Amino acid sequence: MILIADGGSTKADWIAINKNKEEAFRTRTLGLNPAIVPAEELYNRIINMFQLINVKDDVEEIHFYGAGCGTPKPIQILKTILESIFVNAKIVISEDMLAAVYAATGKEPALVCILGTGSNSCYYDGENMEMLVPSLGYILMDEASGNYFGKKLIIDYFYKNMPAEIAEKFKEEFDLDPDYIKKNLYREPNPNMYLASFAKFMFDFKEEKYIKKIITEGFQEFFKYRILPYNKTIDTPIYFIGSIAHYFRDILEEMAAKNNLVITDVIQRPIDNLLEYHINNIN
Repeated sequence: MILIADGGSTKADWIAINKNKEEAFRTRTLGLNPAIVPAEELYNRIINMFQLINVKDDVEEIHFYGAGCGTPKPIQILKTILESIFVNAKIVISEDMLAAVYAATGKEPALVCILGTGSNSCYYDGENMEMLVPSLGYILMDEASGNYFGKKLIIDYFYKNMPAEIAEKFKEEFDLDPDYIKKNLYREPNPNMYLASFAKFMFDFKEEKYIKKIITEGFQEFFKYRILPYNKTIDTPIYFIGSIAHYFRDILEEMAAKNNLVITDVIQRPIDNLLEYHINNIN
């Protein structure tokens, strides 16, 4: 049996493939970002999913694509945990950007971008990924991501830059007690996921001038730092992966047009495309 995982910061989608290249089952755990989530919590999130534990001795390969898996140290943390659970498996861990590439374009050249809990981009030439800037995560980067917008909303609320009517609805929907916010940001796992949870608020108000301005400015920042430096033309395919890209696709396409670019496709969840890629490439 082979396990394929698309591991974001908010959630991780798993699919099992049997020896006949057929899907055996699929499941979902909480996010497994080893750059943010403590090792003990990563371990617990996996072993508490019975579908994974039921087959742990039968798994021969694991292909894990994850947020936070772009540098050696977090990769080793996660690999050690997976090896302790799936004792018979060969484990390959890659960053989530590669999963986005395989899901979006397979083996064809394209610009591929992630706009979910976090954000990132690369140019794929058909064989190799080119990333002009490493991702330094939710505190320093992640332009136009869920956590980026969540942070912006919280800041605007407390600085009273949010229109009164929207601020009242924001207050009704979330616990905005300062101590509660600080506890989630500084003492709990997944502060980036916590910040991203506020971004869902924007969808119901995306036609409001204030919200649309936030989204537009965030997307423009993403284009400025994560797309335009590649100096690609309008003929270059551009794919976006993730919930922020999916739910605000219309604004994203407007921003692409302003930058003389065209978005080829937006994929909310890459796991099905990733499954197809692996089935087609299993020997």
